[in-house]
Amino acid sequence: MIRKACQADIPSIAAIYERILAAQDRGILSTGWVRGVYPTEKTAQEALEQGELFVLEEEGGILAAAKINREQVEEYASADWRYDVPEDQIMVLHTLAVDPDRSGRGFGTRFVRFYEQYAKDHGCMYLRMDTNVINSAARKLYRGLGYQEVGMVPCCFNGIPNVKLVCLEKCLEDNQ
Repeated sequence: MIRKACQADIPSIAAIYERILAAQDRGILSTGWVRGVYPTEKTAQEALEQGELFVLEEEGGILAAAKINREQVEEYASADWRYDVPEDQIMVLHTLAVDPDRSGRGFGTRFVRFYEQYAKDHGCMYLRMDTNVINSAARKLYRGLGYQEVGMVPCCFNGIPNVKLVCLEKCLEDNQ
C-alpha cells in the first residue's frame, strides 16, 4: 500500500537512506548521495511537514519513500524539456528511495506508477524527475517506464558538488 507518510514513518525512511548509503559505500549501489548531506532524516521530515511525503508499506514495514509535488528545482531551468507547459500542469517526483534489502521486487516500479496516477488525479499530465548520472539503476528503471532523458545539468545539487543531474520527462497523454 502506498500512502501519505506520518511522523512515525520518519525513522524507517531515514533507515532506508542509511542502508542505501551503506550499500553505496560497499560498491553495491551508485546513487551519488552523500551521508550527512543528502538525503537525511531532515529531508524526510521537511517533506512530511509539507504534506508531500509518501511511503510504500508492505511486509510489515516501510519499503520505499518519495516526495511528490509540483516543485521544479531551479536546476530544471537548464534542461531541454520537450513540453513547454504551465507549471501547474507538471508533477515532480523527488528522492525516490527503495530499501536496497528489498530491491529487484518491483517496489520502485510500483512507486512510479503510483506517482503517475497521483499526477493524473491532480490534473497533471506532464511528469518530471531527476537522478544523478551515476545512478544507472534509477536511469534504467525510469527509461523502462517510458521516461525520456532530456538533459544533463552540471551543478551542485542538494549540497552535493559536481553532480551531473539527469532530467527526465514523460507526458501521460502520449502513453494512453
